[in-house]
Amino acid sequence: MNPYLNLVGGNAGGKAVVFQHGLCGSAAQTAEAFPDDPRFHMLTLECRGHGGSGAGPLNAFSINTFANDIAEMVEAQNLAPLIIGGISMGAAISLHLAVHEPHLVKALVIARPAWLIENNPDNMKPNAEIGELLASHSAAEAKALFLGGETARRLARSSPDNLASLTSFFAREPLEVTSALLSTISRDGPGVTEQQVRALRIPTLIIATAQDAIHPLSHALALHRMIGHSRLVEITPKGVDKARYVSEFQSTLLKFFEDHA
Repeated sequence: MNPYLNLVGGNAGGKAVVFQHGLCGSAAQTAEAFPDDPRFHMLTLECRGHGGSGAGPLNAFSINTFANDIAEMVEAQNLAPLIIGGISMGAAISLHLAVHEPHLVKALVIARPAWLIENNPDNMKPNAEIGELLASHSAAEAKALFLGGETARRLARSSPDNLASLTSFFAREPLEVTSALLSTISRDGPGVTEQQVRALRIPTLIIATAQDAIHPLSHALALHRMIGHSRLVEITPKGVDKARYVSEFQSTLLKFFEDHA
């Protein structure tokens, strides 16, 4: 495993589950959603440029690179096969692993998916827009331009929770890394085909919410239709009731872990 990558979880008790964070997130995001149960423990390899992990070369950022880092970690620790899942970008990474490294994954969790199959989906364009603004302006200037634009006005009407998350990126340091992540990963994709996804034969949990422009419910529904052995659970949107969102997320994961770990 690359020495600048930070693994959160380590050798705790219970069965290990790899659970990955979203774009510009960290293990704090996954820890919030992970059930507090001694039978299971979370492993999150913070992706390059995220959390406590170093960035390495910025031109290496990709979902494929992040997935390869996780595969290397799982194999080095002799953990396979195990449940692998994640939120948003973490869901795309997990889907990539399920397709391309099937010996590692015995069950799959796709939470609030931001990608289906294609690269550069429309729902990720607000992230790319922020990345571009940060590449050519100071953080304060970029924030003012974004909040004064049509994208922010649209999100303020349809998905204010998304807007709040996006606005936080302007304070995320180092700005060069944040800009590269948002610009590059938003235009990337999970590196899978519809045929490959339809061929999956492992237990799969898909967690979704409404009122989420970056992680549209339609993506979760489409993946549910593609993956024959999947179960779709819609939980309370974070912007409606954060405590209920967390509670339902944890209880949904716990039931799946009990059935498939």
